[in-house]
Amino acid sequence: MDRLLVREKAHTREGDAVAAERRRLPMVEVPASATIVGADGEVPFLDAFEGRRLLVGYFHMWHDGHSAAGQCEGCTFSTAQMQVPEYLNSRDVTLAVFTEGTYEESRPYSDWLGYRLPWWSARDSEVVAGREFGFFACFLRDDDGRVFETYWTTGRGTEVADWSYGLLDLTVYGRQEQWQDSPPGWPVLAEGESPWRVDGRPTIQWRVLEA
Repeated sequence: MDRLLVREKAHTREGDAVAAERRRLPMVEVPASATIVGADGEVPFLDAFEGRRLLVGYFHMWHDGHSAAGQCEGCTFSTAQMQVPEYLNSRDVTLAVFTEGTYEESRPYSDWLGYRLPWWSARDSEVVAGREFGFFACFLRDDDGRVFETYWTTGRGTEVADWSYGLLDLTVYGRQEQWQDSPPGWPVLAEGESPWRVDGRPTIQWRVLEA
């Protein structure tokens, strides 16, 4: 245990060092013409800041024409866990979701799941800059209303929002996923079984259906 504690502390300090380097990355200006779509139609991307200095956006995949059960389980897994923005708001940060779907088609999904975060459509928006949805991006607004992207991450980088994983990693069985290193005989998901779906639906949806 003492040996593991040394490694854990080193891991934490390395994370602090990486974050310090991240704060010094060059910033890329977002075109002033970038727009998004919300309840009031198409608006400047700047509106998503809600008057705050900083913005963290999750860019949510969307499958056109699919039912709720057929929507992206990974993006739903992440966004369902980030619905308490008050602590970020107190640090002048807005947390919002930008979906790949149209606002008209995707917003009912947000409402059905009881999401509290601002919900926008970023389909065809310049702010996406050709990337595939399923990523986090961070933005800064200056006093002149110019917007800069300061960082973005995808893949396992989005796990920063997945507090369930952090707690599972502390348990003796871990995430119970195929790739993890566990002692022989530990429980593990079956080959091909999604860690984010139960009986064919994104896991969080069962709470809503049961209610």
